[in-house]
Amino acid sequence: MELAEVPFYPQEALQCGPAALASALNAAGIAATPEGLTPLVYTAARKGSVTPDMLAGARRMGAMAIQLPQQADAVFAEVAAGRPVIVLQNLSLPIYPLWHYAVVVGYDLDRAEVILRSGRNRREVMPLRTFEHTWARGQHWAMLALAPGEVPVTALMSPYIDAVLALERLGNFAAARRAYEAGTARWPRDLTLLMGAGNMAHAMGDRDGAERAFRQAVEAHPDSDAALNNLAHVLAQREAFTEARTLAQRALAQAGPGQAVARRTLDEINQQLQVQSSRSD
Repeated sequence: MELAEVPFYPQEALQCGPAALASALNAAGIAATPEGLTPLVYTAARKGSVTPDMLAGARRMGAMAIQLPQQADAVFAEVAAGRPVIVLQNLSLPIYPLWHYAVVVGYDLDRAEVILRSGRNRREVMPLRTFEHTWARGQHWAMLALAPGEVPVTALMSPYIDAVLALERLGNFAAARRAYEAGTARWPRDLTLLMGAGNMAHAMGDRDGAERAFRQAVEAHPDSDAALNNLAHVLAQREAFTEARTLAQRALAQAGPGQAVARRTLDEINQQLQVQSSRSD
C-alpha cells in the first residue's frame, strides 16, 4: 500500500516540520508551502517545531488537524484510507534526541517496511522495526491534516471535537460547519456536535440547517435546556411562535446555569406574540 501521489518537499536544515506539514496539507487539497508554514510552526529558540504548533498551524490553514491514537495500526489504517500521516521520530538516542517529522505514505507488512517522505528522500523505505523504535522515542505522536468534512477512520470522538472547536475558535466558521456536520454523521447523538452544527448554520444565515440540527439535538437530548432554547430561538425567528414558546417554557423549567438565557428567550417570544396579537386585532 503506497500513496505515491503525496507531494514531496525536501526538508532543509531544521525545517522538517514545515515540510512535512506542507506535504500533508497539499495532499488534503489545501495549498501550502514550507516557507509559508515556517512562521506558523517553526520556533527559532527551539530550533524546530513542537507538536502543539504543528496541530495549531494546520488549523490556521483551515485543516482538520487531529492527533491519532498511539498505535501503528491507526497510522496504517489512515494510510490505507488514502491519508498521509505525519509522525514524530527521534532518530538518535533518548539521551541525545534528534527530533524529526516524516510523512508516512505507505507500508508493506509482508516485507515489514514503512515508506516515508523524509528529509531529502522522496521515498525512504524504512524497516518496520526501525520505524517502531524511532517513533516510540517520539512518544508515538502522529497527526492528520484533513479537509474539513472528512472524518478519520480511526477517529475518537473527543479528539475530533477538540479539532472542530479549534477551527471555530479561529473563526473559520465554514470549515467548522463542515466538520460539525461530518461529525454528526459519525456520532449522530452527540450533543456537542449537534449544537455546534446548529450554531454554525445559524451564524451563516442558514435557518433551515440550524432548525434541523437543533431538532435532532432535542430529540436525542430532550433534557437539554440549551438545545430546547436554541430551537425555540430559531423557530421564533421563523415566526413559529406557538411552538417556540412551548419549547422555551420547557427550557426554562429545566434550566440550570442557563436559566437567565432561557428566561430572556421566553420573554422575547412572549413579546413577539403580543405584537402579533395586537396586529391581528
